[in-house]
Amino acid sequence: MTAADLQGLVAHAGANDVLYEDPFLAGRPLSIRSACPRTYSPSTPVLLVHHGDLRNGADFRDCWLPLVDKAQLLAITLEFSATAYPGPEWYNLGNRLDTDGREKPRDEWTYGVPGRLFAALCTQEITTRRRYGVFGHSSGGQFVHRMISLGFRDAVAAAATANAGTYAMPDLQVGFPYGLGGTHLDEAALRTLLAFRLTIFAGTADVDTTSPHFPNDAAAMRQGPTRFARAHAYIAAARDAAKRYGVPCAWAIIDVPDVGHDGKQMSEAAAPILAAALHASEG
Repeated sequence: MTAADLQGLVAHAGANDVLYEDPFLAGRPLSIRSACPRTYSPSTPVLLVHHGDLRNGADFRDCWLPLVDKAQLLAITLEFSATAYPGPEWYNLGNRLDTDGREKPRDEWTYGVPGRLFAALCTQEITTRRRYGVFGHSSGGQFVHRMISLGFRDAVAAAATANAGTYAMPDLQVGFPYGLGGTHLDEAALRTLLAFRLTIFAGTADVDTTSPHFPNDAAAMRQGPTRFARAHAYIAAARDAAKRYGVPCAWAIIDVPDVGHDGKQMSEAAAPILAAALHASEG
């Protein structure tokens, strides 16, 4: 379905599912899976949720179902299937490059999908909010912070990444996706990024390195031995960059005690913090 078909299909109380096709990614549908609170209205804040490497959008929607009534959020998971969006190139790395390594038009980057979906929700008056929140776990956390880093944040009021495997460090000397070199960002853009409120959630028990989904290539390992260590390396790099540029760092890190690589528990930890930020953003 196109954006014109969303009306009434994401905002019924409980669980909803609808196929959606982004206007710049024809033939590559996404499953839009929403968790809608019982007291939803168009003024309810919207949170867009990004699943991990398993592409299990329904599972992440179900993680948020018991949370949305208390949080008073319309939580919508965008499911990028492995069929339509194969491999990290199409998902967490944003579909930036073609098979020859040439940069694709910016409109074709998957980082633009959340903003266009939110714009469609606004156009159809499913929401009257001017801004939205975004949350991602694991590969979804990679997607979210790279999306924010590359400037896809015009209407984002709150952004959070949880248990990401690797990070695009705020360093123009390190090439993307492990840094921001080669992305056309300059020092002025980096200063603006450091002033944007990004929250990094890190499970203190996310230290398993045996999973096939744990990035263990040389560039990833330089960021730290575990996902927990890499989250702290990321915030440290941001604070160092802010000090170097003489600007404040608005980023924050929150350790989630005794939680490993668990999307449900990380969602539970993030829900009240994101809800507070989103309710305050237009209140």
